[in-house]
Amino acid sequence: MKRALLPTVCIAVLSTVAFEEKVFAAQSDTLVSENTMKTATQYVTISSGFLNVRENASTSSSVVTTLNNGTEVTVYSQENGWSKVKVNGKVGFVSSKYLTSAKTNIIPSTQASTAKTTTKYVNLSSGSLNLRKSASTRADIVTTIKQGTAVTVYSEENGWAKIIVSGKEGYVSSKYITSTKPETDFNTIVMKTTTKYVNVSSGSLNMRHSATTSADIVSTIKQGTAVTVYSEENGWVKIKANEKEGYVSSKYLSSTKLEKKSDTSTPTVNTTTKYVNVSSGSLNLRKSATTSADIVTTIKQGTAVTVYSQDNGWAKIKANGKEGYVSSKYLISDKSKTDSDIPALTEKTTTKYVNVSSGSLNLRKSATISAGIVATINKGTAVTVYSENNGWSMVKVNGNEGYVSTQYLTSAKTESSSSPSASPAKMTIKYVKVYSGSLNMRKSASTTASIIVKLAKGKEVKVYSESAGWAKIEAFGQIGYVSSQYLSTKKYDETSNTSSQITKTMYVNVNTGSSLNFRKNASSSAIILAKLTNGKELSVHSEENGWAMVTVDGQTGYVSAEYLTSVKPSTIEKADEQKESFKYKYVNVSIGSSLNMRTKASANSSVIVKLANGVEIKVYSEANGWAQVEAYGKVGYVSSQYLLNTKPSAGEGSGATIDNSTNNNEIVENETISKYVNVMIGSTLNMRSEPSTIASVMTKLTRSTMVTVYSEENNWAKVTVNGQTGYVSSQYLSNEEPYSPETNDKDNNETYNKYDITLDELTGIQMLVNPQTDKTYETYIREDALTINSSSRGTVRGTSWNVRGGAGTNYWVVGTVRNGDSVEILSKVIGEDGYIWYEINYIKSWVNASPEDVKYYLDPGNFTDTSVDSLQFLKLSVPANLNANEVNERILAGKGILDGLATAFITAGEAYHVNEIYLISHALLETGYGTSQLANGVLVNGKRVYNMYGIGAYDGSAVTSGAKYAYNAGWFTPEAAIIGGAKFIAQGYISGGQDTLYEMRWNPASAIINGYASHQYATDIGWAAKQVKQIYNLYSLIDSYNLVLDIPEYNKY
Repeated sequence: MKRALLPTVCIAVLSTVAFEEKVFAAQSDTLVSENTMKTATQYVTISSGFLNVRENASTSSSVVTTLNNGTEVTVYSQENGWSKVKVNGKVGFVSSKYLTSAKTNIIPSTQASTAKTTTKYVNLSSGSLNLRKSASTRADIVTTIKQGTAVTVYSEENGWAKIIVSGKEGYVSSKYITSTKPETDFNTIVMKTTTKYVNVSSGSLNMRHSATTSADIVSTIKQGTAVTVYSEENGWVKIKANEKEGYVSSKYLSSTKLEKKSDTSTPTVNTTTKYVNVSSGSLNLRKSATTSADIVTTIKQGTAVTVYSQDNGWAKIKANGKEGYVSSKYLISDKSKTDSDIPALTEKTTTKYVNVSSGSLNLRKSATISAGIVATINKGTAVTVYSENNGWSMVKVNGNEGYVSTQYLTSAKTESSSSPSASPAKMTIKYVKVYSGSLNMRKSASTTASIIVKLAKGKEVKVYSESAGWAKIEAFGQIGYVSSQYLSTKKYDETSNTSSQITKTMYVNVNTGSSLNFRKNASSSAIILAKLTNGKELSVHSEENGWAMVTVDGQTGYVSAEYLTSVKPSTIEKADEQKESFKYKYVNVSIGSSLNMRTKASANSSVIVKLANGVEIKVYSEANGWAQVEAYGKVGYVSSQYLLNTKPSAGEGSGATIDNSTNNNEIVENETISKYVNVMIGSTLNMRSEPSTIASVMTKLTRSTMVTVYSEENNWAKVTVNGQTGYVSSQYLSNEEPYSPETNDKDNNETYNKYDITLDELTGIQMLVNPQTDKTYETYIREDALTINSSSRGTVRGTSWNVRGGAGTNYWVVGTVRNGDSVEILSKVIGEDGYIWYEINYIKSWVNASPEDVKYYLDPGNFTDTSVDSLQFLKLSVPANLNANEVNERILAGKGILDGLATAFITAGEAYHVNEIYLISHALLETGYGTSQLANGVLVNGKRVYNMYGIGAYDGSAVTSGAKYAYNAGWFTPEAAIIGGAKFIAQGYISGGQDTLYEMRWNPASAIINGYASHQYATDIGWAAKQVKQIYNLYSLIDSYNLVLDIPEYNKY
């Protein structure tokens, strides 16, 4: 589910993306609680103008209406300087400081209490002055003001003035207003200007909207063009050229015009030859004049270079056919001084050592905590220090240069237990000890770290150290970390299987009707793999700290040891007592559907397994429309109406008539699951048009490609992948992603973003805005909310009531019911508050998620084990550096209007710093793989417009509203729609710091700063996790790409 900025409307769309300017946590216009809310009457009190009523409690929120002085409003609540009010039938938020309890007399503005204001005048050299919505050059323009216009100034701060002019309020730059009225004739205003000329060695010069390289480009200016210079500051020049104004870098302007040899010749630039002079190593040639810029190449000692210009300690040069920037201090004019027998220029450096109390020290690209992390440095590591300034040190370590916080460096070497140089590491040989699957070797000692390789049972490894449950090891020539508990000093004997393991057989011992949670790890917060019924037999491998490591049904995990017994309980499930009395029946549902087998005879109980048409099952008893059955070694309940005494014919649909009044959710129509292509490395799997080896091949799927499986029959699976549906051989599909060694050769990088908040604290903040889920919960309502009509039905009385996730007001609110609603009663219990609570059947498409489920999706550790899941941490601002031909051939071929447009996506990604794969995935989903009406062009006012991302396309009028937006944006070609849409996406979220799907969904940085959840792209807790399949498959189709992940980390306590 995601939000679009239609007034107080929440649109539920999972696969569609409709970006809006800003989206804040939705706040309901009606309050739902067990108690009646108190309201108050207050009055608008303003000295002039009017008061804005906004959709949400933010000055950036949309204006619902405006109120005059003295207007009466009903106040529901006041918080953080905002009041929630109702006026003239509309609900919204106003600034509390403009409300009073006593009504003020509405008198002429000349008699009202007047804020201290001044009158000033617009004073420009040319053009007009922009009046903006807020004090920022990026804010929307309200209107433009002509030279000499009088304006009323309310306040001035940080170079901006808040004013009102012609009845409109906003902000203008203070430097363009004066206390005295200037001449309105621009010709009489004398401004000191100069003429300079563009001086670039190649290409053209970008003129930008403001003095920064991140500003939009106004136009490009050719070599030798004369420009009018208004001012110069901080390396930027404000100019006018070709009737346009903007900013250019001052280093590309000269006072004298350079001659052009011809239209195609390179302009003559005054250059010099210098030589590289470094004391050791080589000199980095960078893309721009900063140490954080990418390295183009390295240049050896003594190399001759052509110098175009020098500025601020950097030289723009050409060397070995490549252009870029180097530090000027490593260049000299006399080559003879670079000879090996003459000492080279020696830079004064010192050696210091990392001194942190725990963890590691971040090496950053520039001297700020917001800069990207180049590497992490362990305690005790020696670093070369070039300079120290403002609490930051520029250092070099392990071949990497960057900046670290000076406070974590010391002149004396500190002891480091993890430093190999401190003392020779004592290496031992151990063996992988797992009972099923494989062991993950990770980059660092954390379950959130990326997986280097998976180690098979019995694999010999070198162990260098063990600490806090982790072992630092070497395997296959690579260093990494594994969980110590899965290592053994004795080699596992694979031929004897479990005979070499000390195991014992035990049984689950819980109350009849209860179950025991079987978890992934030894923790009550770990993922539940299955629920084990009373009397279930399992193999116990070890017991520690109240947890038992067990294997059951081929899976290994953990259970609470107190619920195990060595003697099989006598009080066992009814099915166990009656195993001598049963009969066989067969599942009878439509082909492609499945039947839910549940833990209890209730449609609200948990699903154990889904049974396909024709599956043979043991039936122990039948009562009240439910059958207690056994299938795949598990006992549960199914709806009796979907069972037959004889096996249904293969290929035929169900003959059962579905009664929509009962058990209508037991049949799962077109249930889909995800699987992976698992063929030999280097091979491909044919996807065919029909389930036959003689059918035509539609496409070939590479190893690890994720497919959506609709059904499996006769060893064929009907699947969808990359917009195509066909059939593949079932034997080459697996539930788990197969290990692919070649994925380690990709240019993958991972960074970790530390947030100063715990998961529990963040979960609490998120719960305040009612995050949504499509999951079904057991739900309860208090006795005084219902009028009981029968043992199974009740009617809601009163205005509205909360439906909760448990029998008490301490449970979260799942949703609401209103007066007169009829509900189905399933059971009743006595809550801790002494009230009777009724369990009711509350089936909604979307409900408020439980705290446990919210925390699960917030926890990055649950999504880093697989390549697919981890893509929700893909940095969307980092281009993938794709090959256009490869993308056209492997991804966009046959995708309608998008066929052959790889270059447009790559251009868009580079221009606005958006990952091209994300843009392509977004466009494929929005356009129906290039086939939608909006994508193929819609006529608006006689012009054909295109919209590739569904921007501005709202439910109910998608084509009309999307086409109108494209027309206003000027998207008159498919390429313009791709590139222009990328700009919109970047500005909406990515440029604002929400640089991953995870951050777009949860925005943890904002939650920490503001203390509440805001500007979140979706309300569905699983939104980010649901978006990655398409992105993963697109990456699997190509060979050349760059992948950067930004994984959040939270405080443990």
